[in-house]
Parts: sequence; structure tokens; C-alpha cells
Amino acid sequence: MHVPDGFINAPTSAVTAVVAAGAIAVSLRGARRELDDRTAPLAGLVAAFIFAVQMLNFPVAAGTSGHLLGGALAAILVGPCTGVLCVSVVLLMQGILFADGGLTALGVNITDMAIVTTVVSYAVFRGLVKVLPRSRRSITAASFVAAALSVPAAAVAFTFLYWIGGTTDVAIGKVATAMIGVHVLIGIGEAVITALTVGAVVAVRPDLVHGARDLRQKLRLRVHGELVDAPAPEAAPVAARTSRRTLWVTGLVTSLVLAGFVSFYASSNPDGLEKVAADKGIDKKTGQHASADSPLADYGVKDVSDARLSGGLAGVIGVGVTVVAGSTVFWAVRRRRAGDDVSATATGSV
Repeated sequence: MHVPDGFINAPTSAVTAVVAAGAIAVSLRGARRELDDRTAPLAGLVAAFIFAVQMLNFPVAAGTSGHLLGGALAAILVGPCTGVLCVSVVLLMQGILFADGGLTALGVNITDMAIVTTVVSYAVFRGLVKVLPRSRRSITAASFVAAALSVPAAAVAFTFLYWIGGTTDVAIGKVATAMIGVHVLIGIGEAVITALTVGAVVAVRPDLVHGARDLRQKLRLRVHGELVDAPAPEAAPVAARTSRRTLWVTGLVTSLVLAGFVSFYASSNPDGLEKVAADKGIDKKTGQHASADSPLADYGVKDVSDARLSGGLAGVIGVGVTVVAGSTVFWAVRRRRAGDDVSATATGSV
């Protein structure tokens, strides 16, 4: 659902850029509360994983494909504010390096694919978790429903933006029907990917999943007639660090394999937005991408003639760049939180 340059007019794109900038500023502050030394490394990995899986277009209807948006997955794994940042990092890398999603439409894409999907999915997820039994299966089921609804919600958001600032004269009813219809189907694929991924992480490290916080129960002991939290075993931190490292390496290797090898077998059909745009004529004023001459444009390495090798190298490079960029952002956010904690401690001791 990457919106290219030319679909939405300049004033509307400018407004969404302001909205996106404001949401990112709020998310940076919110991420300081969500991230700690255990989860900050995972956030960079989540961004890289979303980049990799977005390369795996899957068929959803005759001549149409879909791909992961990732807002629900990121929000549930690392928190809604951090999730907005994860998807935004992915969109920025895709727009600058791979000419995927217009640069003048970056605000539109962040608003639609990062903000809307994350907010809608996490609201649905939290609502379901509150009424479902406290179990890992409930987390997985809630992830499925939240992800499934987030995709048509993004389609509705795009339709609304097109209604306000579309550059072609197409009946909004036709756009809405086509966009929502195909993205309901794409949402099913999004739900399957999200539920499988969240379920896999919850199965091995539920303490690292932001959305599974309700599953964490501290052991309490009765001391002199009062209940107190039991101290964690001394060996636990070492084991946890080892497990986090294994999870991170496994996730990175999986992302590299998906982007570098499996992506070659992805569907070549246009995705939902591209298909609707071509069928309904809303792509008549599509502009040339500012990064069209990028060495990695269209997810291929320039001057590498072998399609499999070219696409695989581009995918591996993309995963590497995204994990570095994401990890840098979240490391800086974590450092800022650590500085705030130190300042608060110093103030409290005065």
C-alpha cells in the first residue's frame, strides 16, 4: 500500500507530513517508556523483520497480491509508540533506497501505514486481551483479529485522504469499494503472519512481548504476615541475556533468508493499491520517483544482471541497513531514558 508521488496533491501531502512528524515526536517520547535494556535491541530487529516480510507479496485474488503492513506486529511486540517508529524507519528506508513509496508522499505513507495500522490494531488488541482469558493462546488470537482489522482500516484512511486530495477525478465510492474489498483479503494474510510471529515469540520469551505484559505475574511470598515480591533468582539475568541473544540472532538470520532468498518466489502481481489505482485510473498523474536512479531501486542491485542474485542482494542490504538504522534510533531512545532515570534519581536524593 505504498502510495507513490502524484496520487495525493501537495497541500494534503504537506498536512499528512505535519501529522506524521507530530506522531513521530510523540512516539519518541512514548518509546522511552516502552523500551528498556531487554526490549530495545528487539525493536531494531522488528523493523528489519517487517522490511523482509514486506518483500514477500502473496496472491489474494486474480491478478492482485498483498504484503505485510506490520503495524499490528510491531505494536504488539514492542509497544504502540515504538511500533510507529519501527514502521516509519522501514518506510523511510524503502522510499530513499528502493524507490518504493513516494518521497513527497512519505507523510501519507507514515500516516496510513504506520500510525493508522498501529493505533487501530493496538486498540483492538488491548480490548480483546481484557475480555479473553489470560493465556498465550489469547494473545495469539487477539493478534490475529487486530492485524486483520488494521489493513482495511488503512484502506479506509487512504480512501479518506484520496477524497480530500486525490489528483484524479474518480468517484470516491468506487475507490472505497475496491480498496476496502481487496484489503479485507490482504488483512487475512496480515493476520496469519502476525499471529504466527507473535505466537512464536510468546512461546519462548513472553516477557519480551509488550502485548503479553498481562501474562507476567510476580511471585509473591508471605513474610511476617505481609505479601512481598519475591527476589528474582541470581542466575536468571545471565540466562535471559543468552536467550535474548539467541532470539535476536535467530530473528536476524530469518529476516536475511526471507529477504535474500524467499523473496524471489513472491508474487509478481501488483499489490492491492496498485491494482485499484490501475483499474480505477487514479494513477494517471503518478510522478517519477526522486530515487528512481538509486542503485537499489525496485529492489534490485544495479548492474547485476542475474535477477535472483540482484533481488537477493538488495534484500540482504535492505535488512542490514534497516536493522542498523532502527537499532541506532532505539539505542538513542534508550540512552535518553537512562539519562532521565539518572536525573530523576539525583533530583529525588537532593
